[in-house]
Amino acid sequence: MKHYLTSSLGRLRLLSYAEGTSLLLLAGIAVPLKHFGNTPLAVQLLGPVHGALFVLFVINAIGVGIERQWQFTGFTGKLLLACFIPFGTFYMDKRYLSKLPL
Repeated sequence: MKHYLTSSLGRLRLLSYAEGTSLLLLAGIAVPLKHFGNTPLAVQLLGPVHGALFVLFVINAIGVGIERQWQFTGFTGKLLLACFIPFGTFYMDKRYLSKLPL
């Protein structure tokens, strides 16, 4: 895990997991608690966390794309599109990011 923090791609991969996991927790636990358990606190806590992770992922994806000279309309665009699709960051990490050298 430590080696992930030493490269921008490694940090992007960690953010992809964090962003995807926060969405999973938000959609799978917090939203049902809010609507079926009348307990909005989980959404109030996890919503901003997920939003911040989403923004950090987008900023880092653009930064890594520039650093590695990925075409914006190519791989960087696909990566950014994936973060708008639920759990798309998990797919992009498994399919593409995990195969790139840190």
